Amino acid sequence: MAFRLVTLNLNGIRSAANKGLLPWAEAVGADCMGVQEVKAQAEDVAGRFDTIAGLQGHFHFAQKKGYSGVGLYTRKPPSAVIAGLGNPEFDAEGRYVETRFDTDRRRLSIISCYFPSGSSGEQRQAAKYRFLDVVYPHLMALKAEREFILVGDVNIAHKEIDLKNWRSNQKNSGFLPDERAWMTRLLEEAGLVDVFRRLNPHPEQYTWWSNRGQAWAKNVGWRLDYHLATPGVAAKATREAIFLDQRFSDHAPLIIDYDFSL
Repeated sequence: MAFRLVTLNLNGIRSAANKGLLPWAEAVGADCMGVQEVKAQAEDVAGRFDTIAGLQGHFHFAQKKGYSGVGLYTRKPPSAVIAGLGNPEFDAEGRYVETRFDTDRRRLSIISCYFPSGSSGEQRQAAKYRFLDVVYPHLMALKAEREFILVGDVNIAHKEIDLKNWRSNQKNSGFLPDERAWMTRLLEEAGLVDVFRRLNPHPEQYTWWSNRGQAWAKNVGWRLDYHLATPGVAAKATREAIFLDQRFSDHAPLIIDYDFSL
């Protein structure tokens, strides 16, 4: 009665496959795997990545080639798949796919989401803030009607414990006061749960490392990848792991087991 849910920013599905993603996915035994930054189109995925490790893929691709894109691989066929937030700006970037698993007993969504990065400059930071303004009420409306787990690259390190060099990053995208306040609001006012942090209160738990310098070797990382869940389903989380033994991208897979089955 365990449900294993994995999230991983691929930084390109073809690149990750070349680094051993597919045999690892077979071995990890996920029931569902959310992926971000697919960086591919439907024709690139067809016949090659539409199923991985016996899981069927459901995607939201960006219009721009080689950019963004998210996917959810599911063992059980969902009762519905929703691609996009209904916002033209961000739906063009392929940032949200939701699979619904509805029965007489439960209404549950699993979501793969890729929040914008603002690190390339002021324009993208402004877009990131617009995205936060769009996704917050969307998640609140969803929470009012169903349980969900959103997995993905949120591109925000919430607290000082969530990145190595927090002092020197207070003016950098990903650790700006307004971004962190948004996350606090989501977890405190809106009542969502940072599932990993509930299970693991320890420092130096990172999921992303810059390609610059010796960030990976020295574990100078950030925790940017999350499971954000409604309280009922979050309470069923039993075990977490960040997989560090093999690298498929600049992010590490985040694995959480839940005590339920679809």
